[in-house]
Formats: sequence, structure tokens, C-alpha cells
Amino acid sequence: MRTARLRRPSRMGVRPVIDCHVHVYPPDVIENAASIGEREPYFALLSGGKVHRWATTEDVVSAMDRDGVETSWIFGFAFNDPGLCAHCNDYVIDSVRKYPGRLKGFAVVPPLSQGAEKEIFRCREYGLVGVGELFPGGQGFDISDERQTRTLAGAASEAGMILLIHTAEPVGHDYPGKGSTGPREAAEFCAHHPEVNVVFAHFGGGLWMYELMPEMRKTLANAYYDTAAWPWLYDPKLMTAIASAGVSHKILYGSDFPILSFSKYEKMLTASGLSEDDKARVLHGNAKSLLPD
Repeated sequence: MRTARLRRPSRMGVRPVIDCHVHVYPPDVIENAASIGEREPYFALLSGGKVHRWATTEDVVSAMDRDGVETSWIFGFAFNDPGLCAHCNDYVIDSVRKYPGRLKGFAVVPPLSQGAEKEIFRCREYGLVGVGELFPGGQGFDISDERQTRTLAGAASEAGMILLIHTAEPVGHDYPGKGSTGPREAAEFCAHHPEVNVVFAHFGGGLWMYELMPEMRKTLANAYYDTAAWPWLYDPKLMTAIASAGVSHKILYGSDFPILSFSKYEKMLTASGLSEDDKARVLHGNAKSLLPD
């Protein structure tokens, strides 16, 4: 008789972990990074940074098995070249097929390119569930300008896909790829596009705080925030502030793997003072409700 394969529990001792912010790179992109960077300046900037690391799908799954992560939302690099984006999307599509149940895939597109809408629909047909992580600064689009975002938001909404957009805090230290898209721009996007759910990376650059304003809580009804880069940006007590603001149900654990791994966040959550229920929501429940099976 075949022995049932047991699901590995998470190291936190709470519900299974869903990582909503995981970068993967096709092997040939890694191999040809230097030449690609010559025509993709933003890619060169990020991949040449001192903290950058490469990861294939196999690297991701290996880390998931090590850390007890049940599911990862993976995506390629959001290039300016639609062909490179489509190549990354094909890799993500193949990866999701190879590891069904472990991986969910997001598509990358240059939002202002002529074929962006068609590529989003193609990726949805192949089972991808979201679009992102998109880079407003690196891809040259303004998320506060409805003229520049209506095609992206409309296609994602029609396809039933969520968006993941890079945002950053407007104060504090600078770093490669930080950019200037922050809370104001993200709030404008939500005001223009209530029809699509959007996850703003890196806590939305602090956008969550403005949900304490009653009118902004309505505007931000479709906004969610991931924890990517938390160990480098904020004190552990950030999470207790978020819980006090009544926004913990909108925070999704995202590691920014392979730059950071689960163990860093485990320490932050332990030191945060969050209740076990809130930890479970951040690590699993919120993502599950936003993107059910």
C-alpha cells in the first residue's frame, strides 16, 4: 500500500504559510544577465545590487520544503521588453504545471505596451492568477494616471486576476529600485480602479496607515499590503501598530525571496507582539481569502 505523503508543518507552529512575493528567473536569463542589462537599465540596476540573488523554480521549491512554506506566488522580472516578459511568463506557466498546488503564478507585462492586454489574457488562459510584480519606476508608467492604468486594471479585472505593484516609503534611506511610487500614487490608483484587487508591495510605502481616515478606508477597500523587505525597513512593532489600526486583515506575508527568506520574518513576527490569530492571518489566512483555491 502506498504511504500517504504528509504535509510538512510550518516552523511557526501556526497555519500553513503562503508567500505572496517570490521572484524566479529562467536559467537563460540568469546566464545572460549582463547582456540583457545592457538594454534593460532597471534590470541591470537591481541585478547588480549587492543584496541581489538569483533563484530558479527549483531553488524556490527547495527553500519552501526547508522552511515549511505551503504555497508561493511566483513571478518573473517585469522588463520593458514585452518579449522578455512573455519569456518569463512561459517559465512561470511551466513551473506552476510542474508543481501544482505548491505554486501560483503571476504574469509580468510592460503596462504601456500595445500587447499588454493580450498577454494578460493569454496568461490567464494558462492558469496564472495575477499580474506583477510591476515596477512603475523601472517600466516608466505612473500608477496615479488613469490614462496609463485603465488598460492594465481593466484587463486584470476582466480576467479575474489580482495586481501586485511595487511601492516604497517616501522617506528614509535610498536603495536600488526604491523609486518614487508611494502612498499618494497608490491611493490614486485605488480611487480610479475600485474594480480590481491590488497588493502594494513593501506595506504600500505606509499607505495602510491612511486607512485610519474613514474616507480613505472606503477608497482603499481594494488595497492589500505585503511584508516584502520588512526586516530591512521597519521595527518589529510595526505589526502591532497595523493591528491597532484595524488593518491586519489586509497584510500578506511576502518574503521578496531570494533576497530574503522565511527565517528573517519568523524572527520579526516573534518579536512583533502579534497574537497567534493575527500571525496566522498574515502568514496564510489573508492570502487565502484574497486568492482562494
